[in-house]
Amino acid sequence: MSTTETKWGLSPRARSVLLTYALAVLAFGVGVVFLTAIAFTYLSVTGSDQISAVASLGMSLIALQGLAFPLVSLTFLHRRGLGLDFLNYSMPSLRELGQTVLTFVGIIALVIVAAIVIQALGLEAASNSAGETASANPEVIPFLILASFLLIGPGEELLFRGVIQGTLREHFSAPAAIFLASGAFAPLHITALIGDLQAGLVTIAVLFLPSLAFGYAYERTDNLVVPALAHGIYDAFLFAMLYLATVYAPESTSLLGV
Repeated sequence: MSTTETKWGLSPRARSVLLTYALAVLAFGVGVVFLTAIAFTYLSVTGSDQISAVASLGMSLIALQGLAFPLVSLTFLHRRGLGLDFLNYSMPSLRELGQTVLTFVGIIALVIVAAIVIQALGLEAASNSAGETASANPEVIPFLILASFLLIGPGEELLFRGVIQGTLREHFSAPAAIFLASGAFAPLHITALIGDLQAGLVTIAVLFLPSLAFGYAYERTDNLVVPALAHGIYDAFLFAMLYLATVYAPESTSLLGV
């Protein structure tokens, strides 16, 4: 058997793609298990027969980004015999903080251009269930801003950039690893979208843009904290804009991609 093939006849590159994509699906599956357990516990303790949209959103953030993503990521590293140093994280330097800001600004510019293109083509993007819940309950938005930094940014970047992109980088060039990691990141967000298939596909395409930017920031700085922080800032910004729009200009909330 060739050294470039595995026992299944797959090249190391193909195997790394299948492995990392399966890891992403597994992380979401484990998240569903955690979410189910949390929801069951909540209903048992409160004696309620239903869960509000706000409580469901909070449970989802804890189950997925707070528990499942870190657990699956760290278990994967352990199974491979790798330590936390594989993730390449440290306190950001001033230069890395500058890269964080540039990443955020670049994402905003890219998303604005994407919105203009979508409008010019007469397409419609899907709405996000978290954004819908936040828009209907603006009092929870400050907590979502906090969650952006404590759960969403760190949890998603740990899995998709630290573990998935890092693993792909062992077999692919930086641009290819960034693109492939984004291919795992963006489509799995479809579970949080509201709209028809076409609108969902449009939103998935747009989600590639910040994902590519986060991947580039990780490759550029070799510090996982940078994309995690940029991700947190970006999501926090969207939630902050949603709050302002909901409170002061309700008719404009449909323009926000959260």
